[in-house]
Amino acid sequence: MAKARALLLLSGGIDSPVAGFLAGQKAEIIALHFSNKDFAGEESIEKSRLIAKRLKFKKFIVLDLAAQLKEIAEKCDQAYYFVLQRRLFFRVAEKVAEKEKCDFICTGDSLGQVSSQTLSNMAVISRTPKKPIARPLLGFDKLETTRIAEKIGTLETSKGPEMCDVLGPKHPSTHARLERVLEEEKKIDLGAMAEKAVLKG
Repeated sequence: MAKARALLLLSGGIDSPVAGFLAGQKAEIIALHFSNKDFAGEESIEKSRLIAKRLKFKKFIVLDLAAQLKEIAEKCDQAYYFVLQRRLFFRVAEKVAEKEKCDFICTGDSLGQVSSQTLSNMAVISRTPKKPIARPLLGFDKLETTRIAEKIGTLETSKGPEMCDVLGPKHPSTHARLERVLEEEKKIDLGAMAEKAVLKG
């Protein structure tokens, strides 16, 4: 039986490399990194590239979403920025997953770690793609994840500030309702944004 193939959303932080390592026990990993280099620089790209090489992922892809994230930040209610950001990520990821013939999408989400990972927000975000989403770290605490990162040799590379929140609010919504998020999405066109990101990449 052919090995499953997963599209890993690789941020360069501590969590997603560990998720990729765990998923890689059962699946071939294609790593996708979303760049926001206009606002956050290129450090996360290089960190992710090193991690993908270290963990021997089959392929490493970078897509620049700076323009799309700026549009979300400028046009939408800031409280919903992270939920909208993640919904965009999954729209793009699904397109890439289809292109790369991936069976599922994998993330480093851990319940309650950050605002986009509260149960209610994850439920809204997960409504975006049709492909299955695997979250190997869902029930892990940070200490467990950090221990594995140290064991697999990614911790030192992953250390440092995460820049995914550079355009986000100080007080994001932690209990987003789908109806409210869809209202915000009327101000933008996530489908067109995703299409543009994949074509540009």
